[in-house]
Amino acid sequence: MDNKRIDQIIDKHGGDPSSLIQVLLEIQSEHHWLPMDALKRVSEKLRVPMTRIQHIATFYKAFSLVPKGRHEIHICMGTACHVRGAQRVLDMVQEMTGIKPGETDMDLNFSLETVNCLGCCALGPVMEINGKTYGKMTPAETADVLKNYS
Repeated sequence: MDNKRIDQIIDKHGGDPSSLIQVLLEIQSEHHWLPMDALKRVSEKLRVPMTRIQHIATFYKAFSLVPKGRHEIHICMGTACHVRGAQRVLDMVQEMTGIKPGETDMDLNFSLETVNCLGCCALGPVMEINGKTYGKMTPAETADVLKNYS
């Protein structure tokens, strides 16, 4: 992400230091992570200390300081999903992508995370990809869905 684009995002939010989280969210949305160069530019333009920016970027789970895949997969491991076979769904995702929870594949195509709840327990087991929810998943359905994102 170049400085011109970062400046546009900052200007869109009025260059106000109170817009820091919104600026970081927009950079994250476009780039799938927060590169150090981008954080330095935000610090400089908003006149916010890097320590403050790094604190926010590490505190909120929405932010990542390492590259993420284009497709972010979340597997619910909450009780309702767990008893309905979430582990088998997770196993299939791991088999097809070659990554474990907390990892990103080498092609930056997929990132995988497990979560405690996605808020749709009646649909368990649940997989979410890029914010789209897939419910009542079986391993075979999981494979079919993932093929659409490859």
